[in-house]
Amino acid sequence: MAALQVHLLLAASLLSSLGAGQCLVQDAALLRYMDQRFLALEKRLQKCNQDVLEYVEEFREFSKAVLSRLAGLSSGKAELQRQVEGLLTRVEHAQRDIDYFGSTMDSNACVEVHEDLLEQQLLEEEEGKKRLKVMFNASCDHMLAGIRSLKVVKKTGAKHGSWMKDPGKKHAKIYLLSGSVNNVILEFANIMAFMEDNQTLRAHRVPLPLPWEGTGQVIYQGFLFYHRHGSLNEIIKFNIQKRKVAGQMLLPGAGRIPAYQLSAHTKIDLAVDEQGLWALHAEPETGGNIVITKLNAAALAVEHSWDSPCSSRGAEAAFMACNTLHVLYNSPSGGSSRVLCVYDVLGAHTNPGLQLPKRQGSHSTVHYNPKEKQLFAWADGSQIVYKLHTEQKV
Repeated sequence: MAALQVHLLLAASLLSSLGAGQCLVQDAALLRYMDQRFLALEKRLQKCNQDVLEYVEEFREFSKAVLSRLAGLSSGKAELQRQVEGLLTRVEHAQRDIDYFGSTMDSNACVEVHEDLLEQQLLEEEEGKKRLKVMFNASCDHMLAGIRSLKVVKKTGAKHGSWMKDPGKKHAKIYLLSGSVNNVILEFANIMAFMEDNQTLRAHRVPLPLPWEGTGQVIYQGFLFYHRHGSLNEIIKFNIQKRKVAGQMLLPGAGRIPAYQLSAHTKIDLAVDEQGLWALHAEPETGGNIVITKLNAAALAVEHSWDSPCSSRGAEAAFMACNTLHVLYNSPSGGSSRVLCVYDVLGAHTNPGLQLPKRQGSHSTVHYNPKEKQLFAWADGSQIVYKLHTEQKV
């Protein structure tokens, strides 16, 4: 009986040892499996990290290439703009040459032109001039005969600038544009608000997306028209109420020399009279004489152009009144301003030799208001109104 018990104990011990051995074998296999999985994961993480490093380096190289291309495109854009502006100038000169040769062509010319076609073109041109003359005379039956008086409305102190009303609107708002380069218009409810001591607190600020250059800006029918700063001859049409650009154009031949020798900051001077919107500038090809261009304010396009006999030398400002150019001349040191050159685009009789009364100095800008028959001038930091005297055209 005792022997049997011993055998049973030995059997139980043997079975227990075998069970423990099997557990050890299974645990070792599990550890080997987990170690292999971790090694595989580490290899995949290392590869992923290497790929990320390669992607980062590749992105850096791509960014450098893109920045380099963008810099090249920027310089190329500026060069293309210069080439386009130069091409426009050459096209304008070529057009003038063509017009000249066409007007002087005789029967011995190398290019044969059909006589009927040439005659038809001349008739159409003459009819166009007649229509233009009828249209202008319909709204302009008077001429400037004198300057009665002046009133200093305000003295802001800035050397250059312009101020005006909108002759195309019924409101009494006053607009102040200070400086020869700026991008903010000050809008006042009326002349009394403008005349207050601290006028900037009374003003409504209107920012522009593109700055102006010179003092040749005008406000007409709710739009500001001005020469864009940094451009050769780009004119901007800005909607004051909606605060956005409503049109842009390039004025052929303009921008290379100042419109007036004594106001070198102004290359393009815009003007408004009874006929609408005009642009004044000088060209080397005209010997520095002032060129008059009638603009369509709605479409912002050229309607007609005239070469005036009025020189920009010694000139400080000019204005249009009843389709007639009036140019003010002065001394470089500032003296008595006189209207010494007057040119009616229709060839009517004019009255030069007008003198601005009781004042010594120089003008940064002079603009005509056809609604009030007054000049709004900026002179030595002062904002001045000149009242005009007109007579019936003969």
